[in-house]
Amino acid sequence: MCIRDRYVDDIPSDSGPVQSRDDINKFLWMVRIAGSTDPNIKEVDYYSTSGEYRVDAQASPVMLNTLMYKLCYYGFGTMYTEQSKPPGYDRVRNVEIGNKNFDLTYLEEAFTSEHWLVRVYKVKPPVNRGVEA
Repeated sequence: MCIRDRYVDDIPSDSGPVQSRDDINKFLWMVRIAGSTDPNIKEVDYYSTSGEYRVDAQASPVMLNTLMYKLCYYGFGTMYTEQSKPPGYDRVRNVEIGNKNFDLTYLEEAFTSEHWLVRVYKVKPPVNRGVEA
């Protein structure tokens, strides 16, 4: 994930139809690095109660509410990726994602490629500061 000017690039974000090496798979490394400098960030908070790294309904509430999760899965909860599977079915992990219905507060989707390999988000204007869009 990279923030440039007023856009957030999330490349690749393979939660969609074509999937392989996505940001969710790499996310625990970001947590580990952040936890090495900030003792308030604990890797265990991102695991399920059974100690697994998950993105389905059994995932930890902390994981389901991370910005990374939301940027990867924004709008995905309504997508059908495979016949006979529910909307929001992640074909890499073979699970239905756990948090399907959420809004983005500070970002909006600017672009998503056909197979969700590239997603770009625009930073919303700070309306509380009198800045017009």
